[in-house]
Amino acid sequence: MASHKQKRAWSFVEAGSLLELKSYLRKHRHLDVNFSRGKRERSPLHLACSRGDDAVLRLLLKHGADVLRKDRRGDTALHVAVSRVLKREGTGAYGDLVLPLQMNCPEAMDAPNKAGVTPGDMLDWVKRTEAPSRPRPPSGGNPEAEWQEKLFGECEDEFCEAFGVFDADDFLPVDDEDEDYGDWADRIRREYFDKKHAEAQRLAAAAASSGWRRRTSEQERERRAQSDKEVHERLQREHEEYLERGRRKEEEARRAEKRRYEEGCASTFHGGSVKLRYDDIPWPAPRATVREMVDVMLHGVDRKDPPAFRKALLKQQTLWHPDKFAQRCGARLDEEDKRRVLDTVTALSQELNGLVQSLRTSK
Repeated sequence: MASHKQKRAWSFVEAGSLLELKSYLRKHRHLDVNFSRGKRERSPLHLACSRGDDAVLRLLLKHGADVLRKDRRGDTALHVAVSRVLKREGTGAYGDLVLPLQMNCPEAMDAPNKAGVTPGDMLDWVKRTEAPSRPRPPSGGNPEAEWQEKLFGECEDEFCEAFGVFDADDFLPVDDEDEDYGDWADRIRREYFDKKHAEAQRLAAAAASSGWRRRTSEQERERRAQSDKEVHERLQREHEEYLERGRRKEEEARRAEKRRYEEGCASTFHGGSVKLRYDDIPWPAPRATVREMVDVMLHGVDRKDPPAFRKALLKQQTLWHPDKFAQRCGARLDEEDKRRVLDTVTALSQELNGLVQSLRTSK
C-alpha cells in the first residue's frame, strides 16, 4: 500500500507538475518511487508513459524508477510507451518515451506481459504497419491477393485492440490524503469565512424583517474584536504546535539515521570475510552528498563545545582515514566497486580534515 508521501508524489505525476515533483523528490531523497496504485496496479512510471509526459518520465528514471516493474496485466512502462506509438503518435512518442526507457533498461524490450507480448514484438508490428502498403490490384485482378490484403487489415485491427489500446480509466482518482499543513490552513480559512458569512446573512435578514438597519453598538464591536482575537490566537497556537511536531519528527529521523550508521559500522568494520560492494559500506546517508554524510556522523554533537566537537571529529577521522580503511576492508572490497568506494572514503576524510582545520584556526 502506498504511503502518504508516495500518494503526494503520485498526485504530482498525475497532474504533470514537473517542478513540484522535482522539488518534492529533492526534499524526500529516500522516497521509493516504485509502488503501485489503482485497479491496474500501475507505478508512477506507467502513469507518466500513459500521459506521454517525457520530462516526468526522465525525472522518475533519475530517481531509480524500475522499468521492469509490471502492472496487473504484466505490462511494463515500455509496453505503455510503445502503445502510444501504436496509436500513431509517431516519432515524438518513440523519441520521448521509448528511447529513454530502452537506454535505461535494454532488457525491458524482451520482457513479456501476461499475453506473452514483448515491447520488441509491438515495435516490430509498428515497423511492418508503417511499411509502404502494397498496391491494390485493379478491378478484376487476382482474388487471392485481394483476400490476403483484407486478412492483413483484420489482423492489424485485432492486434491493436488486444495490445495497443489502454483504457482511459486505467488510473483511479487519488485517494483522499491525510490533512497536511496546507489543507489545515485552507480548512480553517473556509470555516472562518463561512462563519462570518452566516453571521452577516443573519444580521441582514433581521434588518430586512424589521424594516430598519441597526447601527453596530460598541459592545457588538468589542464582541467581534474579541472573537477575531481568539481565532487568531488559536491559529497561531496550532501553527506553532504543527511546527514543533515537524521539528520532533525531523529530530527522530536524524537520530534513527545516526543509530543505523553506528550499528552498520560496528557490524561491518569489526570482522567478517564477505565481499563488500558499494552499497554494503555503512555510509552515513546513502545517495547523499559528502557534507550531508558528515552532518549525520556529527549529529547530536555540540559544536559550541570545542573539546567535545574535536573528540567526535577525531573519532570519525580515524574511522574514515583512507589508509586505515584500506587496512580494515581493502581485501574485502569487490573489485568492480573498489575504486568508487575508496573515492568516497577519501572525500569523507577530506571533509573531516577541513572541519578540524577550521576548528584550529578559530582558536
